[in-house]
Amino acid sequence: MPRDTPRVVSLLPSATEIVYALGVEPVATSHECDHPPEAADRPIVVESRVDASAASADIDAQVQDAEAEGGVYRIDRETLAAVDPDVVISQGICEVCAVDTVVVEDAIAELGLDCELVTTDPHGLDDVLSDVRRIGRALGREGRAGEVVAELERRVEAVADRVGDPDPADRPDVAVLDWLDPVMVAGHWVPELVDLAGGRHGLSDPGDASTPREWAAIREYDPDVLVAAPCGFGLEQTADNAADLTDRPGWDDLAAVEAGRVHAVDGHHLTNRPGPRVVDTLEVLAALLHPDRFEAPAPWQTRPFPP
Repeated sequence: MPRDTPRVVSLLPSATEIVYALGVEPVATSHECDHPPEAADRPIVVESRVDASAASADIDAQVQDAEAEGGVYRIDRETLAAVDPDVVISQGICEVCAVDTVVVEDAIAELGLDCELVTTDPHGLDDVLSDVRRIGRALGREGRAGEVVAELERRVEAVADRVGDPDPADRPDVAVLDWLDPVMVAGHWVPELVDLAGGRHGLSDPGDASTPREWAAIREYDPDVLVAAPCGFGLEQTADNAADLTDRPGWDDLAAVEAGRVHAVDGHHLTNRPGPRVVDTLEVLAALLHPDRFEAPAPWQTRPFPP
């Protein structure tokens, strides 16, 4: 007999935030699911082989080693079987950011679980909103999903109204970096958010994957605004790794540095988490690009870089 409230396991933070926004508490989550705060108290079924507190270059090396030895993540099969899920939510966008859906499929098959696997793979804002609706259908919360999407769309429209339709020449050149050593330029939904916020993300197009770039390419692009938002890093960890950028040749000569328009943004909770707070990211970017039109972001969201 179907349960009134499906037992859902969410294996990535963005999906966990969607599930809670739909009024459902997951029966288990991943080690990175920390919002809302009560999510951190749920049983954990995914663990990482990487020390996320290490320096950015060390994390990159650990990831490469882990991938060579079978993958970055391990699924706790005993706990997954014990929570007996009706729905498991995974992702297919990045096998480094969260456990890949293929690994999850293997675990479900091995355990013989009778559950639905929902895979998210967002590359733009519309994809994120579609994920809210898809997860809502899987959980029997279509009505609530529609309400969540409508509110997010209202906030996006409010940003667009304030930004207006600036002339291309008036749009600042923006670079959002989602890793510092090696330097990686943010992709997927981030270029679209920059465009909606009134900027121009000339180093990548909407929907592109995040890609490593030579520092020389960043210097040549010479952004008017530079945002450091390493994937998985909060503001303190980003500050601890500031020298990964500031020690590079030509740093002080960048237009963004000379203008005092270099910012750290929380890359753990905002730019790299394609759930409801992707719109928070849009609002933060809009405030950084147009401080005269938007309220200052909260201190936990952004700060000058380096501090």
